Amino acid sequence: MENETSHTSPFPISIHSAIETIHTPVLMKNVMELLAVKEDGTYIDATVGLGGHAKEIIARLGVHGKLIGIDRDADALRFARERLGNGRVWLRKGKFSHLEEILRNLNVTEADGVLFDLGVSMFQFKELKRGFSFLSDAPLDMRMDTAQEVTAWDLVNRSPEKEIERILREYGEEPYARKIARAIVVERQKTSIDSCASLADLVQRACRRRGRTHPATRTFQAFRIEVNKEIDELEDGLKSALNILKIKGRLCVISYHSIEDRVVKTFVRDNSRRGLLKMLTKKPIAPHFDEMRKNRSSRSAKLRGAEKL
Repeated sequence: MENETSHTSPFPISIHSAIETIHTPVLMKNVMELLAVKEDGTYIDATVGLGGHAKEIIARLGVHGKLIGIDRDADALRFARERLGNGRVWLRKGKFSHLEEILRNLNVTEADGVLFDLGVSMFQFKELKRGFSFLSDAPLDMRMDTAQEVTAWDLVNRSPEKEIERILREYGEEPYARKIARAIVVERQKTSIDSCASLADLVQRACRRRGRTHPATRTFQAFRIEVNKEIDELEDGLKSALNILKIKGRLCVISYHSIEDRVVKTFVRDNSRRGLLKMLTKKPIAPHFDEMRKNRSSRSAKLRGAEKL
């Protein structure tokens, strides 16, 4: 398990200014209804990010309640600590696959609720140097944990053509996967593909697709998921959540694309059939029009909930 972030680490200026751009957390009212926070309960925000959902959970806790906030992003954790304070909050750096280990190290054996708010935060997208956005001329990176070695640059410039095609098909559901993979390999034989803008331009030329979304959207999603092993981590995190939840404990997951949602749907359905979970949302909850209008990042959000039996 990675170590807790330092209390003395300085904030980048961009983190201090980020509070001005924080939107209301996605599906807040629905999440709180599904979690049904108890005053003396123990809750885990497995993607604490900038602390939006966590702050609302804390507001509903009594003096004996506690929140454990986890994130892979050290910058986000420092911001969350500044925003949430200490008190009843324990913040730790780590991945979903380390969830049970993190709790063991805190001498916590079970929880009343676990929340996953998946994907990349707006903060990470707005930090252009992190290399998540195809609108950036920053180096190809896409790591949620900057201590991790493998970056998107490595995948784009070193992976075999067939592997790139697989990544684009599996994690981007990209119909032009073969064309884009071929274009990447041809280009990198001439010169390395170093920046987000270079990759985005190459994809646009390769598939010549027009529409409301940028042609490189699926490609960037696919490489980001592969870099961070997001699907593997999600599957591990859901299993760990089921292990640590108390009877009648609640699981809530917000996903932002069909691949994540299928994983969550399958997990809840299979464990409902096994008698381990009760499905609380037969269909995923989507944001209302007003929320989508005020918070553009919520447009693709889907919330599923379950209760441990």
